[in-house]
Amino acid sequence: MEETEIWTEKYRPRKLDEMVGQEEIVSRLKNFVKTKALPHLLFAGPPGTGKTTAALCLARELFGEGYWRQNLLELNASDERKIETIRTKVKDYVRTMPIGEVPYKIVLLDEADALTPEAQQALRRMMEMYARNCRFILDCNYSSRIIEPIQSRCALFRFRRLTDEDVRKMLRRIAEKEKLTLDPEAEEAIIYVSGGDLRHAINLLQAAAALRKHVTEKAVYEVASLAHPREVREMVELALRGEFEEARKKLHQLMIEQGLSGEDILNQVHREILNLKIPERKKLELVERVGEFSFRIVEGANERIQLEAMLAQFALTGAS
Repeated sequence: MEETEIWTEKYRPRKLDEMVGQEEIVSRLKNFVKTKALPHLLFAGPPGTGKTTAALCLARELFGEGYWRQNLLELNASDERKIETIRTKVKDYVRTMPIGEVPYKIVLLDEADALTPEAQQALRRMMEMYARNCRFILDCNYSSRIIEPIQSRCALFRFRRLTDEDVRKMLRRIAEKEKLTLDPEAEEAIIYVSGGDLRHAINLLQAAAALRKHVTEKAVYEVASLAHPREVREMVELALRGEFEEARKKLHQLMIEQGLSGEDILNQVHREILNLKIPERKKLELVERVGEFSFRIVEGANERIQLEAMLAQFALTGAS
């Protein structure tokens, strides 16, 4: 069973001290554990930044290994987003008394921004009625989707994307425990692709290490289904130099031979534009073009034709 375990769960921190990044948030949560004076909490931020992990670590440290499961109700609000969930599951749970010394239980609502407005209104009332013996932890990607009455009842913690150094630290820790050889280029590739999402970074590492214990840069880009940034930059530079046919060949290689979607290529083009050594004004023009063609593709236009048109526009911009 050990070999088939998902690494994101296997290496999920069990204590607040084990978390990487979010130092300021962790220090405040430790203080809540110390005083046992826990308010309702709202965790907001991008995926893979430690919101759920922080909530689970907090519960473990508050209640101890023996009681934390009995005193924590964890629900995924994107699956159970209707008012019935709040009126049945949550209400039945908060009515009962906690087990152990801590005078309250915890309800963790994952992806709380998926709750309907009606369900959020019912939740707001429940937060008032059962505040004596229950605390709510809501985590979401966008705090603006949580109604203001709930926001005003919670202490808000904003989770930031993890720094490259934080992600690197975790990758090296896992590589050491799993006895992997992780090339420096592969490490940088995982950091580039994951973009501060630690869960995505760990999943990439596990997928790249599935066949062999030596993880290479090539393996990372293959499992990520992305092109090497160098190839995308080369395609953009060819277009800007006016070599449209060569840029078009490069595009076809990415789409047909490597099987990349138009949206993936556009996202990478956007990232690489910012790394080009060209005047700022030209970067602005190129980013504007990328936005325009992204909109067309989302609206259902043919990906290949739109990306070729984008390269043609790049060639005209480079010539001007």
